[in-house]
Amino acid sequence: MENWGVLTYYCAITLIIIAYLLGSIPSAVLIGKKYYGIDIREHGSKNAGTTNMLRVLGKRAAIPVFIIDYFKGFGAVMLTSLMRYDDSVSDGWLINLRIIATFAVVLGHIFPIFAGFKGGKGVATLLGAGTGIFPPIVLLCFGVWSMVFAIWNYVSLASIVAGCCYPIFVMIFSTMTYNPAEALVSIPFIIFSWFVAIMLIITHRKNIRRLRDGEESKIYLWAKPEDKENKQAKSE
Repeated sequence: MENWGVLTYYCAITLIIIAYLLGSIPSAVLIGKKYYGIDIREHGSKNAGTTNMLRVLGKRAAIPVFIIDYFKGFGAVMLTSLMRYDDSVSDGWLINLRIIATFAVVLGHIFPIFAGFKGGKGVATLLGAGTGIFPPIVLLCFGVWSMVFAIWNYVSLASIVAGCCYPIFVMIFSTMTYNPAEALVSIPFIIFSWFVAIMLIITHRKNIRRLRDGEESKIYLWAKPEDKENKQAKSE
């Protein structure tokens, strides 16, 4: 970093600002208002994210929100790849810039400047950003998420468990690929992964209370088991 010139700093700061602005695109709010005539932040859990869209408006509304939020995170991180063309930016600092961009894009999603600084929890955006940093770990976390959701049908529980697995997978992969020359790459990534896990728990603290009290809503991507039984009984 000590070899960076003014132009390098300018480009890096610009990319971080762009990451925040990308995160601030309030997809859930925009889709809810334009196509359904509601502000999703006034319904359900009052969270401007995929889960609340699914709960309140259904799959047709939730899927595009997830896709947009995912690619906000992925795009913000991949834009930092432009810095690899600057010879003064090492591979270690390229990883660091991706991590900083992840913070910026998720911060933009949670506190969007285009929606009164009231957004969502940033899980889909974080998933996209994580894919941009290191895809294999995100795929493993998605596998954990899918398994937990398939068994218990709680999106919040699945997100929390997958998030807590994230630093474990990062540490495993860092141990497998670690060598002293990669210290700048591995150590910030490990710290970042633990921060992600802690923040997911903090942002889901209300969900944790509802899970503890048995008040958390389940979400079914397909018909509920009892609905299938009722439909079969009617057909008979």
